[in-house]
Amino acid sequence: MQDSRPSLKQRLSGRSVYLVGMMGSGKTSTGRPLAERLGYGFVDADAVVEQAAGCTIPEIFEKDGEPGFRALESQVLNAISQRHSLVVATGGGVVTQPENWGLLHSGIVVWLDVMQDALLKRLKADGTVRPLLMAPDPEAELETLLNQRRPLYAEADLTVVINDETPDTVADGILQLLPQVLQDPTQRRKD
Repeated sequence: MQDSRPSLKQRLSGRSVYLVGMMGSGKTSTGRPLAERLGYGFVDADAVVEQAAGCTIPEIFEKDGEPGFRALESQVLNAISQRHSLVVATGGGVVTQPENWGLLHSGIVVWLDVMQDALLKRLKADGTVRPLLMAPDPEAELETLLNQRRPLYAEADLTVVINDETPDTVADGILQLLPQVLQDPTQRRKD
């Protein structure tokens, strides 16, 4: 007997999945296997920002400051949101611009929530230059950013708390949780 329930991909109906979370939360490393499993394209929004600017994110910050970077990031998100069937690894601060939420909510927003200690460990091991952490006390700066952004990240459709799981395991977890936020059109609630 064939299962007549729509597949996860069918239920997504081409809506993109936007991964949000702090720098170092694993948006890019989780996004690639998630896109592969969904049969979706993958986009790293920060890479597109760098491509559009013709320079690195630290160079954008140096030249145009955070406001210039955020403006470009919003333009890039707007362009990405015109496409469908993507998993998008967003920049950590994309949630700080109210105009971005309309674009994000055109798809499914998944918050990769990593505890501060684990983030610090990941960021130290990573070696990527993070302009917002170029402060005398990067740990205090990270805590401030987390405190500012947590309520914004919490507006996501789905929250995935990550401890030390691999990106593949996190991607599988997202696949298991996505049906909770997708209403099956054949199962309309009768209120």
